[in-house]
Amino acid sequence: MRQVRIENSFASWRVAARSLLAAGLAPDELIWNDGTGEVLEWASALDQPDEAGEVATVRVPEAFVSLAERVACHRDSQKWNLLYRLLYRQSIGGESGLMQNAVDDDVYLANRMRQQVGRDLHRMHAFVRFRAVEGDQQRPHYIAWHRPDHYIVPLAAPFFRDRFRSMLWSILTPDESVHWDGSKLVFGPGAPRSAAPADDELESLWRTYYGNIFNPARINPKVMTQNVPRRYWEAMPEMADIDALLEAAPKRLEAMMMANKQTPPGCENTGSAADFIPSGALSLTILREAAAGCRGCELYCHATQTVFGEGPTSSGVMFIGEQPGDNEDRAGRPFVGPAGQLLDEVLEEVGIDRSKLYLTNAVKHFKFEPRGTRRIHAKPTAREIHACEPWLEAEAKLIQPQVMVCLGATAGQALFGPAFRITKQRGQPLKHPWSAWTMATFHPSALLRIPDPSRRDEARAQFTSDLKQVAQAIARL
Repeated sequence: MRQVRIENSFASWRVAARSLLAAGLAPDELIWNDGTGEVLEWASALDQPDEAGEVATVRVPEAFVSLAERVACHRDSQKWNLLYRLLYRQSIGGESGLMQNAVDDDVYLANRMRQQVGRDLHRMHAFVRFRAVEGDQQRPHYIAWHRPDHYIVPLAAPFFRDRFRSMLWSILTPDESVHWDGSKLVFGPGAPRSAAPADDELESLWRTYYGNIFNPARINPKVMTQNVPRRYWEAMPEMADIDALLEAAPKRLEAMMMANKQTPPGCENTGSAADFIPSGALSLTILREAAAGCRGCELYCHATQTVFGEGPTSSGVMFIGEQPGDNEDRAGRPFVGPAGQLLDEVLEEVGIDRSKLYLTNAVKHFKFEPRGTRRIHAKPTAREIHACEPWLEAEAKLIQPQVMVCLGATAGQALFGPAFRITKQRGQPLKHPWSAWTMATFHPSALLRIPDPSRRDEARAQFTSDLKQVAQAIARL
């Protein structure tokens, strides 16, 4: 085995690789060492190829050179052998079309490394925060500290040069640093977090601005931490307030919904069904009668009637749909239209007696768009779902379900918030304070809307499988 010592740079690897190809050395004869990773102890440290000797003329696609420049910035020290292996296979190995084979192990790994470097580069562009340091008041110096996953400072520097050309600035990272003096980029060694200022006089203004533009209606903490991992937060001043902003989000969202509610002429509403729920001891009959006069949102203005839940209050099983449809709106009962008929078929197939279930909807009025003589279903808004939530909660308190099933995304979002996704959480046991066992599955109307027969059959099979789980949960009651 021959150990090849290079600098941790694409240029250094390129010089060595051309000489190694000229010598006809295969990838499995080499161990690369750029000083960033451990080298196998048994490897014999031979001299590098003689740069004064013969140099191979290698022709490879321009796409490979572009890829190699990105992969060279990856933190994995095995990148050098991977790149040489790809180069060797395309030249001496005769695999000229190798880079078009996306499923090849080497090509796949190189493309994955390039994607990881690209994602890290995007994050650096987005997450770097400059702070002013004491100095010339006419032209202050700005310093930022960032912790990238890979060696991307040379890749990122031109972006900051072009964007902040009139500033004097430095970006420090643990591995390397870059400085802009107004005319050229200068690269230097890495620096610790302590080398950058902790704050400046503009920081409080920026945090106030961020707090004001923070949108509580678009919160998804899991996605947020995926896109902005916590390891970057220490250098981003606005993230110091994020926990407090998340805690206050529900109240801010409610205030936004109330402030932005739009009431059609003659359809005055209070913004919440809570204003119509009677006080004192409640029964299903009392709730149903009270709901008939609900004006919590404007949907009552166009619907025929309130469609409340029905079923035995002692069942211990509660099914929640989205909203009544056209047939339900006219009949005043839930799940009596085509979707209800499909639900009945599958319930019978899995051995669940519908008469022993309590069936209701997250929204109690039919929302639709008129199309001639037809009334086409329209998805309820978050504000309408929120306005109707007190009815759903009152029903749950009466039913005290041991098993609760959400039919469709709207029902899931009514219980679990706007981040709920039926495509990801369908068929999984979920935790909810209203029930000991909760699960979400498709709404039967969604199956009816699938035009392709094979996809419709597949979705019905999944729906049936989910309700079999429900039947098993009911059997354990």
